[in-house]
Amino acid sequence: MSVDEGTGSRLAHGADRYFGKGVDDLSHVEQSVLQRALARRTVARDTNAAYRERQSLGDRVADRIAAFGGSWGFILSFIGFLLLWVASNVLLASGAFDPYPFIFLNLMLSMLAALQAPVIMMSQNRQSAKDRLAAEHDYEVNLKAEVEIMALHDKLDQMREHELRALIEKQQEQIDLLAKAVLGDKR
Repeated sequence: MSVDEGTGSRLAHGADRYFGKGVDDLSHVEQSVLQRALARRTVARDTNAAYRERQSLGDRVADRIAAFGGSWGFILSFIGFLLLWVASNVLLASGAFDPYPFIFLNLMLSMLAALQAPVIMMSQNRQSAKDRLAAEHDYEVNLKAEVEIMALHDKLDQMREHELRALIEKQQEQIDLLAKAVLGDKR
């Protein structure tokens, strides 16, 4: 039997034993987990590092902008900016560059909102993709843990069966010895 045939039969046995399916019926994730379990290789990996490797420069910049735009630092600095803008334009009534009703400020706020909203939405979409990646990884780890636990149960059952067989054999030997001793005394 070649290594490939041995691996194939172990894979088929594992698929039937742990998933109740044939190898061809297993999903890609199930096949991968089963192969790693049979090879005693880990499934765990750093999903954050894997996600960061796939991010472009634009993605990282958008995430940083969204992180700052959703912070208390941004809110407090923006309130300060607005107060400074309004105060400078009210106090300099004759030389105000944006007199009341602050039309230029409204334009700036609208442009900021128009740019900030899509950036935040892009960041949220990436965060949900990152969460999906982490959830898929958690599923793989949990699936492998289940397979390993079932394999441990199988090993424990085999050990228990072996011990019981040895115990029954010893008991039978003792019964045979007792039978010889009792029959030997009667003759």
